[in-house]
Amino acid sequence: MPKTDVSIHYDLLLAEGQDPVRDPAPLRAYMDKWDGKPFLDALQLSPEKTVLEIGVGTGRLAVRTAPFCKEFVGIDLSSDTVYRAAQNLLGFPKLKANVICGDFLEYDFAQKFDVIYSSLTFMHIENKQSAIGKVASLLKKNGRFVLSIDKNPSEYIDFGTRKLKIYPDTPGHIRSCIEHAGLTFTEQFETEFAYIIAAQSP
Repeated sequence: MPKTDVSIHYDLLLAEGQDPVRDPAPLRAYMDKWDGKPFLDALQLSPEKTVLEIGVGTGRLAVRTAPFCKEFVGIDLSSDTVYRAAQNLLGFPKLKANVICGDFLEYDFAQKFDVIYSSLTFMHIENKQSAIGKVASLLKKNGRFVLSIDKNPSEYIDFGTRKLKIYPDTPGHIRSCIEHAGLTFTEQFETEFAYIIAAQSP
């Protein structure tokens, strides 16, 4: 698929040696301020469930969620990070896992899921309603959607040598999109750096 500013950015991060799966403990603890144990608990994983992660990256969350479900699928725009995610998931040989390089909004999934989650990815999606509408279409009956959104309202991520345009989320707008998509809002709570929002399909 064609490279975008977002996919190029994450390819560059990996080329610069940044793979959060292999971060030292202090950096992993820092990232937990967006999607640590409270976020993972909100997924309500169990061994019979199929799970989709939107924005799998190198598998930072996948290595913590995939072992607790029946089947794991991750999707990401960056071909380099998807390749690394597949490598990072090799540590779980009994797991049925598939990582896809593609645009979530355009990719034609062949199945539905019990759990769909995403962290720090919706900021790259301008049309939140379309994204959450697609989430709703991919959830099984009584399926669960959990989203972590950054509290930072900035419209750019500044990395010094480059800036990346983003589309900040707000809990109110996300909840409105959830309801408009036909999902039922179930809970919202805060971590130090993020709002966690959960919804359920009918």
